[in-house]
Amino acid sequence: MTMRKAFKYRLYPTQPQRRDLDKTLMLCRQLYNAALQERRDAYKKAGRTVG
Repeated sequence: MTMRKAFKYRLYPTQPQRRDLDKTLMLCRQLYNAALQERRDAYKKAGRTVG
């Protein structure tokens, strides 16, 4: 039996740090959505999933 622990930390970023975090999250969303679209397109064309 494996036991897992979880920790939560509260962040209090400064305004420049907040902008950088927002920019990073925006880029991550764009990358995820682009990869998802590529998987969808590949499945439509070839009927196979991309790993």
